[in-house]
Amino acid sequence: MIDIIILNGSVLDGSGRDAERLDLGVRGGKIAALGDLREAEAAKVVDAAGKIVCPGFLDLHRHADGALFRPGYGDCDLFQGITTVGNGNCGLSLAPQAGPYREAIAAYLKPVTGDFEGVPVDTMADYLSALKAWPLPVNALMLAGGGTIRSSVAGFQKLRLEDQDFAAIHARLERSLADGAAGVSLGLGYAPECYYTTDELIRALEPIRNTDTVLSVHMREEAMKLLPSIDEMISVAKALRVPLQISHLKGSGRENWGRLIPQALDRIAKARAEGLDVCCDVYAYTAGSTQLIHILPPEFLQGGPAAITERLRDSAARRRLLDRLENGRDFDNYVYLVGWENIFVSALKRPEDASYVGKSIAQAAGDKDPAVFALDLLRDNDCEVTMIDFITTEEDIARILQSPFAYSISDATFPTGGKLHPRVYGAFSQVIETYVNKMHALTLPEAVNRMTRRPADRYGLKDKGRIALGADADILVFDPARVHVTATYDQPAQRAEGMDYVIVNGRIALENGRLTSVQAGNVLEGKK
Repeated sequence: MIDIIILNGSVLDGSGRDAERLDLGVRGGKIAALGDLREAEAAKVVDAAGKIVCPGFLDLHRHADGALFRPGYGDCDLFQGITTVGNGNCGLSLAPQAGPYREAIAAYLKPVTGDFEGVPVDTMADYLSALKAWPLPVNALMLAGGGTIRSSVAGFQKLRLEDQDFAAIHARLERSLADGAAGVSLGLGYAPECYYTTDELIRALEPIRNTDTVLSVHMREEAMKLLPSIDEMISVAKALRVPLQISHLKGSGRENWGRLIPQALDRIAKARAEGLDVCCDVYAYTAGSTQLIHILPPEFLQGGPAAITERLRDSAARRRLLDRLENGRDFDNYVYLVGWENIFVSALKRPEDASYVGKSIAQAAGDKDPAVFALDLLRDNDCEVTMIDFITTEEDIARILQSPFAYSISDATFPTGGKLHPRVYGAFSQVIETYVNKMHALTLPEAVNRMTRRPADRYGLKDKGRIALGADADILVFDPARVHVTATYDQPAQRAEGMDYVIVNGRIALENGRLTSVQAGNVLEGKK
């Protein structure tokens, strides 16, 4: 007998093709039948008349490494149709942290991942074993973060690595991939990976040379130096002969809107035409979210949060820093690019500073100089401050989504406390509501393709992201006209609307718009 039959739906298979009227049967966690199933017997029948039936969405750029272990995790994913998540992005994986720098690594990660006390993070094997033992609402895979690996070997202080450092990095990278990491991520905009020269970066990544290991990169610069940053990573991928994934592509800053992204897409298209396997992804919001320390120039990031905090207490260092923030154009200076009025405090460490959450730096500063206020806020909170920064435009986002080599992500971060970015709860519903229904930048089949088949194929998940016989039964049933994002910047922790059914590995996790408490997710490991 079939476990579940979905009748009368318009099926989008994830390929980008138009919908086809098909019935769908699920048995043993797989799609077992397609066609006319009106006479078939099933334990459960779902009438999808007037609804879309499509694969579950894959959000392969998330920072929920620690959040997956929080009680109640899953609402933010399932209500927007996400059935598979990928973590460990931007070089910031929770594992491997073993070694003398673990405390500094944890302090650096917490503003992005939130607290992860009790989660084993010495090795990737430790982390994945714990994840397998945890009830998961969605499928999850993990990337090996190059920043965490380098930090675990050499900390945040050391600018130039020695032979033994590279040997240790190679060993940890190789072990993380053997333990089940599905790819490698870089955070070249963050310490300590921003210290790498291009040649050193290639050397650090030597273990993945001539493999199909996906190299996902948060580039050095995403504003004035976006194009040279793309050129750098194309040269790295060519040297190593590996697939390249450019993370959260954007052209930050008012003067770059509408100008840099067409050129960036042309560069990627040219590299693809020359035979390089390079793709990109984008989130569907005009604001990003990361640590507030990333308003600082790279040289001030040396040493990690503790060293930065001490530097912020030094009057001479502060004077230099204030001058850099006012006049610096040689780095992604978000103060210059978007202004203090577009940089908002979203989470911080000290309870006594909680009144600043949700306010822009300009608002929170009051009569104080915004730059001085921001540095004081970082100093007083030991650099554990998260920001939301408005940096791009819907038109540039649409251009990227329309390209033949891009897919959708959330880049959701999960600081403990404060206000999350609304993309945590609405990124994938946002694609449908804004870029399909309102802007008509994509057709629904195109949007579904960018949220299913494309990301699945990127990481070799051949049983995900598709409606096909034998594929995993991660399935959505919904009316696209009813998809609605309720999360806002002021009130982000609100579930998206419009999903009628969400099925994860053949089990119903959301039924008639209500959670069932089913925990059917699996850990997806890379090739060993």
